[in-house]
Amino acid sequence: MTKRPDIVELRVDGMDCNNCAMSIQRFLERQGLQDVMVNFQTREVRYRRDDSVADAGAVRTGISKLGYTVVNDDDGADGGTDARRGLSARQRLIICAVFTLPLLLGHFIMMTGLELPLLESGWTQFALALPVYLIGGLHFGRSALAGLRQRMLNMDVLIFLGATAAFVYSLVGLYLQEPRYYFFETAATIITLVLVGNWLEARAVERTTTAIGALTDLREETARAVMPSGTIVSLPVDEVRPGTLVRVNTGDRIPLDGIVREGGGSINEAMLTGESLPVVKNQGDRVLGGSILVSGQVTVEVTEAYRDGTLARIIELVKTAQSDKPQIQRLADRISAVFVPVVVVISLLTFVVGWLTGYASPTQALMNAIAVLLISCPCAMGLATPTAVMVGVGRLAGSGILIRGGSTVESLASIRQMVFDKTGTLTTGELEIGEFHVSPGEDAPVIRRLVFDLEGYSSHPIATSVRDYLWKQEMAEPGDPAYRRLAGELDVRETAGLGLRSGNLFLGAARDTELDADVVLRDGDRVLAWFTLTDRVREAAPDLVSSLHADGIETILLTGDRRAKADRVARQVGIDRVYAEQLPDEKLERISELSDRAPTAMVGDGINDATALSRADVGISLGGASAAALDAAQVVLMRDDLSLLVEGRRIAHLTVRTIRESLFWAFSYNIVAIPLAALGFLNPMWAALFMAFSDVVVIGNAIRLKRR
Repeated sequence: MTKRPDIVELRVDGMDCNNCAMSIQRFLERQGLQDVMVNFQTREVRYRRDDSVADAGAVRTGISKLGYTVVNDDDGADGGTDARRGLSARQRLIICAVFTLPLLLGHFIMMTGLELPLLESGWTQFALALPVYLIGGLHFGRSALAGLRQRMLNMDVLIFLGATAAFVYSLVGLYLQEPRYYFFETAATIITLVLVGNWLEARAVERTTTAIGALTDLREETARAVMPSGTIVSLPVDEVRPGTLVRVNTGDRIPLDGIVREGGGSINEAMLTGESLPVVKNQGDRVLGGSILVSGQVTVEVTEAYRDGTLARIIELVKTAQSDKPQIQRLADRISAVFVPVVVVISLLTFVVGWLTGYASPTQALMNAIAVLLISCPCAMGLATPTAVMVGVGRLAGSGILIRGGSTVESLASIRQMVFDKTGTLTTGELEIGEFHVSPGEDAPVIRRLVFDLEGYSSHPIATSVRDYLWKQEMAEPGDPAYRRLAGELDVRETAGLGLRSGNLFLGAARDTELDADVVLRDGDRVLAWFTLTDRVREAAPDLVSSLHADGIETILLTGDRRAKADRVARQVGIDRVYAEQLPDEKLERISELSDRAPTAMVGDGINDATALSRADVGISLGGASAAALDAAQVVLMRDDLSLLVEGRRIAHLTVRTIRESLFWAFSYNIVAIPLAALGFLNPMWAALFMAFSDVVVIGNAIRLKRR
């Protein structure tokens, strides 16, 4: 079971190729289950739990009927099912290759005119082809028959029909003692070449799933916990609870998220945040589980159990993203669903029409029909999108960009408008007090203490900056009678985008005043204090906006700040359009209008941005954002660096382009290859060879995305 209670995760043995995964996925989707993801390389099956559609027992039974084994949690990492599975993919390939090679060599030698009496014997060919056919028949036939029982025709149906037709036709020839009907080498070669293709496909797909493996490798199995007595005990990370102190030495991997309580050092967070340079951490700083202490020694107080930690969240996000299908895959899925029955019909027509019209002899017509079965490849269409998404999402994660779904990659690549919040997004959020004024006749130390305490109830970046400023100023003590009379019993409520209220006291945006101020403190209608704020534009902001303009994307600033400040920041970074002094509901309305007009992305970080982030076509949140914004966003930048967006959009574009290229190849291959086979320009052995390598071409194109 995964961290999310509504997602079921199973390990399934017996999946050897994408065709196996597609069979299981279609079965689960036909049951009505949602968010289905099947990865044959990791032997993982995930779906959203819905017991009203199919409970866990029905799912396990259905997968078993397809010919696969659901591994129980206590079976171990290897599943403990090797004996039940029989031969491994590599063993099947080696055995079939050993028996097929003499048949194939004999076939080519006899084509040159040389005579090999032993290999020309039908019984010798039968003896060599029989083990291959039995192994292939059990492997492909099991999947084909299971698919037929579930009313799902898969690629194995075509392979099984082709190999069986050639083998049975050869048996008829052996019975009649007619060498012209011997096609044992064809039957054996078909099976062996497809097994070669499956093996190459598995090897290639393994290279597309490296992101999950690399992230999983970051997990530390044990933690050196410091006991109350001072004794250090090694504990499994799953048993370490929040509040535990753990010791980390130079070169060790930090086991869990936490806060440095003692010591300090330089930490490498590259695999988690994409930051290539080590980051110095001291007492009070937050550290991430999975990062490496390059130098120094620290004692860390654990703040999150492993399943709730940053590393587990990243792995879960990457898994979910890799299982999500972009819109572009829908056409391929619809075609794949009807592809196999259409190919079977074309194959039958090839045989019947070729024979009855005299275009080909019965033997040649049969070979053409078999070639049609073998040359077609729905797997290439099925692999085009998930392999590219796996590589693209993995590459984004490696750069410090988390994507919540494969469809988000497509959306990010197609946006035409990008909306920015100001404070904490285009600017650093490290606000400083410009001018702080206390109204004449008011007790300045009391007013400063009141502002300091009120801001303590807010998570907005402004609150932190104000408190940092006031901490260095003269303030009254909390027990001061004048302070107690003014503050009373503080019962503070925060209204996003407006400010803080406690009784008659209000501390927030200076909207309804003629004062040259950003924030005002009022007691009813009486103004007690006001102050201005200054902020610094992020270094990467102008370059990001320039990059967006070069791609024809309109940039918009949407902020609750004053018009004068918003216009000044917009000029500094080159923003096209500004909406200032917007309340949260007004922000939501603006985003709705913009999204209805063109695909729109929203970049924000504050609590008042959460609803707007949810409404945008793509919500983008900076890594230092509030929890609400992180939950609402579809793209999360793991560090507060806007230049990541430039890299993210570039990778998204490359991913979508790779998907389109692979789908174009898959469609073109089938459109050209099937007529060639039907007309007799490809014999079954060449057809099997081309089919076996067509998947590898698609996967190879996805692998290119790693360094493209």
